Amino acid sequence: MSFERIKQTKGRVLGVDFGEARTGLAISDAARLLASGIGNIAGGGLEKTADAIVSAASEHNAVGVVLGLPVNMNGTEGPRAERARRLAELIAERAPDLPVALMDERMTTMAASRFLNETNTRGKKRKGVIDTLSAQIILQNALDRLKQ
Repeated sequence: MSFERIKQTKGRVLGVDFGEARTGLAISDAARLLASGIGNIAGGGLEKTADAIVSAASEHNAVGVVLGLPVNMNGTEGPRAERARRLAELIAERAPDLPVALMDERMTTMAASRFLNETNTRGKKRKGVIDTLSAQIILQNALDRLKQ
């Protein structure tokens, strides 16, 4: 699982911020310049989430998936990272022609929270968009990396 397979393709890329309660999704434009949030998947376990991600990739004609990898601030990986790696494996099993890359997602939720604070987004509305915004940030970081 690497960025190289995605870099070798042309087309849209799906960004994923995997979470226990909700999984945020974002999609790039065909030129891979901008990431746009497209919503959330309700929690339901790894199998159901993998199926929903593959379905979203197909629906949006994505040629690759970038999945956020929750790395600890000191660079180590814990149980959440293990679950994200397992989710990446499940996606790859379900869609072998869909490359999956893992992207360090440190600070993305904090960046999303900061943005929502600045825009005065509160309550239920905040809960509904933070995962999508995090997916958008993960994907935009990946798009910037793919350009290099």
